Amino acid sequence: MVEPLFQVKVACPQCGQEFQSSRVRPSFKKTIRTDTDFCLHYKDINPEYYVVRICPSCGFAGTENSKTKLTAAEKEAFHSKIGSQWNYKEYGGERSWGDALYSYKLALLCAQIVKESARVTAGLLHHIAWLYREKGDEAQEKRFLQFALDEYTRAFETEGGEMNNARLMYLLGELNRRLKHYKPAVKWFTRVINDKSINDAGMIRACREQWAVVREDMQADKLEPIDETELT
Repeated sequence: MVEPLFQVKVACPQCGQEFQSSRVRPSFKKTIRTDTDFCLHYKDINPEYYVVRICPSCGFAGTENSKTKLTAAEKEAFHSKIGSQWNYKEYGGERSWGDALYSYKLALLCAQIVKESARVTAGLLHHIAWLYREKGDEAQEKRFLQFALDEYTRAFETEGGEMNNARLMYLLGELNRRLKHYKPAVKWFTRVINDKSINDAGMIRACREQWAVVREDMQADKLEPIDETELT
């Protein structure tokens, strides 16, 4: 019988050691639904649990989007904060929800130490929020959604030219909506809808749909509707 997990070989950018990390076979990735902030829900096994690769030798954790080479200063910073206290431990097998949360938080700490791009740290924070959503922990989910929103905003300001701006602006609107920051949410949605240089029909449609959801949210919260003339 085919196992859902398979091993990939990874070279650690910190210590140079090669190690094995698990991934989920495509045939076992069965999605049930997708949330409006791109969180995927899976039927059986959650592939997101295995996104972070952790070096058993030194403890450096990252994803496919993380740096593949570190400077001497970055290596020293990591060693002083994490590596020097690390005891060898394998993370290449099956992971529980708790293992997944630990792996993302370790990757986040590593990303902050080696000064990864805002895009990378935002993605890690967003994934942590999704893990809390899976557990039904709304307080922690919102806490990490706010952290992710702050980093996505920084990414837009510093790396905007390197990213899919329509998707990023939609996400900035949607995370603001989920956190009940309705006015900035509408600003981002409207920006995508009105920007003539954006021809991503899917994102424009999604922004129109979520703008309508904002109206419903505000009615449910008994708030006055937003005056669109104030958004310019």
